[in-house]
Amino acid sequence: MPAVFRYTVFGLVVLAALVALGSWLVRTRRVSPFGVFGRGLRSVTDPIMRPVERRLVRMGGNPVHAGGWLVVLTAVAGIVLLSLAGWLVSTFQTAQAAASGGPRGTFRLIVDLAYRILFAALIVRVIAAWFGMFRYSRWVRPAYILTDWFVEPIRRVVPPLGAFDLSPLVAMFALSILRQILLSSLRPG
Repeated sequence: MPAVFRYTVFGLVVLAALVALGSWLVRTRRVSPFGVFGRGLRSVTDPIMRPVERRLVRMGGNPVHAGGWLVVLTAVAGIVLLSLAGWLVSTFQTAQAAASGGPRGTFRLIVDLAYRILFAALIVRVIAAWFGMFRYSRWVRPAYILTDWFVEPIRRVVPPLGAFDLSPLVAMFALSILRQILLSSLRPG
């Protein structure tokens, strides 16, 4: 992934932190909200902070924490975008290699794409569970549909440890081993 994209994401996170800091300075009266500097800060930060505050209040949160949420959400969105771009680039490179590899290359591409999609769905499933989004959430349902056939039999064998469900982790490990077995069967010789 070119460094320009990483620096752009880093710059956006720094910008979000500066907006959060400016908003915090005005709201805590470290800078007078009625002075020239305070009004300038408010005119810059309020259009960005108000939607975050509204969403936070609708979710039952405290609007005082909107600055922190802005920085965290910007960082997470940047990481997700960089990861997605990296995934697309590596998938394109794999597809190019498969196109020149004949039937073995095509099978290798299918195994690799299936692995990547299932692994990403397992990660989405785990992270969504941290935020209380489960099977019937509109955004998480595809991850459950893609992985239930694999995770549910493991869940019957591997009991949860208190509040921790280890079955997606075991599924990731098993999926990785299965991928290695399938790809090693393609090696000549």
